[in-house]
Amino acid sequence: MSDEQRPLLGVNSNDSERGIGDAPNSHSMRNNPWEFPGWGSRASISIVDGNIQSMSDVLTYSSINGSGTIGDASQVLEFKEEDVTLLGKKDQSLDLRATSQDEPVQSVDGSEHAKINQFLATAICGNDITSSIFYTSAICARDAGIWTPVSLLLVCLVLYLFRKVYGEVGSALPLNGGAYNVLLNTTSKTIASLAACLTLISYVATAVVSATSATQYLAGPGLWEWLAPHIYYSPIALLGFFAALNMVGIGESAIVALIIFVVHMITLLILVFASAGMLIYRNDWSIFMANWNAPSAHSVPYAIYFGFGAAMLGISGFETSSNFIEQQQPGVFPKTLRNMWATVTFFNPIIGALAVCTLSLTDIVNNDSGVLAAMAEAAVGKWLAVLVGADAFLVLSGSIITSYVGVIGLARRMSLDRCLPQFLLQVLPMRRTNHWIILGFFAICSSLYLLVQGNTETLAGVYTIAFLGVMCLFSIGNMLLKYKRSSLPREIRSSWLGVVISFSAVFAGLIATIIDNPQYLQYFAVYFVATAFLILVTLVRSRLLKILLFFTQIILRKFRRSRERVAQHISKAIQDINSQAIVFLASKDDPAYLNKAILYVRDNEQTNWIKIVHIYEDASLIPPNLQRNIEFLDHCYPKIRLDLITVHGTFSPATVDRLANVLNTPKNFMFIACPKDHLPHTIGDFGGVRMITHY
Repeated sequence: MSDEQRPLLGVNSNDSERGIGDAPNSHSMRNNPWEFPGWGSRASISIVDGNIQSMSDVLTYSSINGSGTIGDASQVLEFKEEDVTLLGKKDQSLDLRATSQDEPVQSVDGSEHAKINQFLATAICGNDITSSIFYTSAICARDAGIWTPVSLLLVCLVLYLFRKVYGEVGSALPLNGGAYNVLLNTTSKTIASLAACLTLISYVATAVVSATSATQYLAGPGLWEWLAPHIYYSPIALLGFFAALNMVGIGESAIVALIIFVVHMITLLILVFASAGMLIYRNDWSIFMANWNAPSAHSVPYAIYFGFGAAMLGISGFETSSNFIEQQQPGVFPKTLRNMWATVTFFNPIIGALAVCTLSLTDIVNNDSGVLAAMAEAAVGKWLAVLVGADAFLVLSGSIITSYVGVIGLARRMSLDRCLPQFLLQVLPMRRTNHWIILGFFAICSSLYLLVQGNTETLAGVYTIAFLGVMCLFSIGNMLLKYKRSSLPREIRSSWLGVVISFSAVFAGLIATIIDNPQYLQYFAVYFVATAFLILVTLVRSRLLKILLFFTQIILRKFRRSRERVAQHISKAIQDINSQAIVFLASKDDPAYLNKAILYVRDNEQTNWIKIVHIYEDASLIPPNLQRNIEFLDHCYPKIRLDLITVHGTFSPATVDRLANVLNTPKNFMFIACPKDHLPHTIGDFGGVRMITHY
């Protein structure tokens, strides 16, 4: 059957009686026009290189006849009877500037910031992961005792395996979001959003705990002791300072983070070599022998295991780099993972060993936040203790920067995906920074600090569980990436054995933490439920509005004008939410393949409009049953409008980028099947296009 003889989309033998634009014979759809978005349409687009073409009304479709060609101004549609808007508003002039295949593709993040290099990215993450050195030895020594260095070394071995776990995900999906990103491309949006809750909780807890600890160090002996009586509101002031710094931009805050990181590394090197040198010079091993001979209530395996669980807190911050990967230069992400692992592996076990050789186990446990300062004073003198205290203030402040940078990247990505309110995407005109995310994070952290009245022990426990949960989910995401997206090209690959061992080790550490401190789980559940509730309400707000509409019609049934006015406002809100079109880049006409994509969109996105796009280089290669199958599916899903758009062009990131501009659809609402490994482009080259099914 030729195209002229083939019925238009949405037209069958029964359509001639009721008209193409009429809704199906459903009582609910007749009463609720937002339930039926209209029958689908078909349009043809030719994306070719050429001059700028600015055409009006070309991107609308006539329900009777017509097709449009982009790139050829001489081919303009003839409109007859009812015109159904397909690709944009009527009378809209579009700039169809030809896109060179060599031009950079706009990412889903849309960030205009300059990309940061290896050193700046490492500094942002390194301040967080190395700040834990100040309290990890003390926390670990409570359970491990003299075996503290062994537990710390085991954690470093686990972190080595996680280098490839994170590296594989980052090379396959180089987008902001961390665990949220990988689960979004391998599972459902709901599961990914719940994973993001853990990351958001860990960032909030990190910022509050770091700000509190930093000001305590600042008011400590030898520093600003006069600040001690006024220390209660100091953490809020510190959080506000770094909020203002992040308003300026990530590049400027990264420079501050680099300065802090360099000072911190120099201080730790002085501490390590001075303490080791004095220990060897004095040749006094009496403290170590006393610790070795100290009675223990538990066996050696027990001490090492629970010490290992406590020491897992010493690698917190390792996940941060994956949450701002789009702001990093190409190839920087795996280098940040390597640099963080090398830093932790060098300092944590050595400092743990020096601590048990310099201080008694009782002194180590009692100085949970000042063990390094106590070790410095015992080994060298007061001056080094003051230097360590000042460094602690700086690096803990640096971890606040890390929290801001990480939460900005994650919250922006979730807002783009409509998991968080859209107003969070607004930016300052001059600096192009997301001020509402920054101010909101500052307000939440400040109010949480006031809520716990400065006692951050509970938050530290919540942070531990949230962080270990994120690590576990990242391992699971890596496994799903291997299983469901095996054909996806990637530069780094981790072995199945390595991923399983990584997950098992972190999960064992999580179990040890919960067994050792069961009250932490209760507090964590409260914070998690509160965060998840906010995100889930945003995800299902369209359905909630429909429920609200139903009950308001019952309550106001005797007040006709009020009922109609309320119904009008709620219906408009529902239409505004569902009006965001989803684009699915289809490569074949398999109905099961198309149906699977439609089901994913129906279950995960708040929309009633799907544009199925097929890009072809030769018209003879267009799948013969594509239009017929979409016509059938369009009638199977009357609440979803299915449009077929055939695009004459080369399937490439540049073409998809230009198509996103023409269709006025953000990249994160353009879906694709998992690419085969023979394709010349990776999923990251497309700037945020999501995978939802197999090829």
